[in-house]
Formats: sequence, C-alpha cells, structure tokens
Amino acid sequence: MKFLLNLYLDAAALPGDGFDHEGFLAAAGQTGELITGHLFADPSISAVVQARGGVVTVTEGPYRQSPDHVASQYLVDCESRERAVELAALISSDRTRCVEVRPLMDSAGMEM
Repeated sequence: MKFLLNLYLDAAALPGDGFDHEGFLAAAGQTGELITGHLFADPSISAVVQARGGVVTVTEGPYRQSPDHVASQYLVDCESRERAVELAALISSDRTRCVEVRPLMDSAGMEM
C-alpha cells in the first residue's frame, strides 16, 4: 500500500527546523519503501486558487490561518499501515507538530 507521510511544523519554525530525518531515510531507503520526498517552501509565498460559481479567485499566502503547516511529505510503499506508522515515528521529533499517515487511493479506490 502507498502512504503519504505529511510532516507538520509550527508555522513560526525556521526553515530547516524539524528535518533531521537520517534514521527514516536509512530505514525506508534500505528496504525500498521510500518512493520520493519533498520539502515545501515557506507557506507565506504560496497561492490559493479557488473556483466558485465559475469565478476563479487567487489569494496570496497560506490556505488557512493555523499554528502549523505541512512542511514536507514522503511517499512510501509499505506492506501495512502499521509499517507506515513505524516509519512516521522515525520522522517525528520535538520540533514537529505531527506526522500524518494517509493512505493513497487510485481510480479504483483504496489500494489494499
């Protein structure tokens, strides 16, 4: 099963905070479970695009006012949800708010 691991950081965190992932990268890389990963730029330079009633609006900055934001994500392919949670625990630290483990779906629905 494929899982997206979303790492949430405090919105006030400095760039690079919470990215001590050597243990996770070693474990998931050696087993071939890590597919890809991305670090995100500061949410203050993002744009939000919404279409409502045929009208498109673009808002600068983060989507929502929140004390935390998604700072990075990893895509892993694991045998089980439990294994994905084990890998997420390797990412979690005192500087992270949380790591969300979300299963991915394809056009047919949940991949089981």
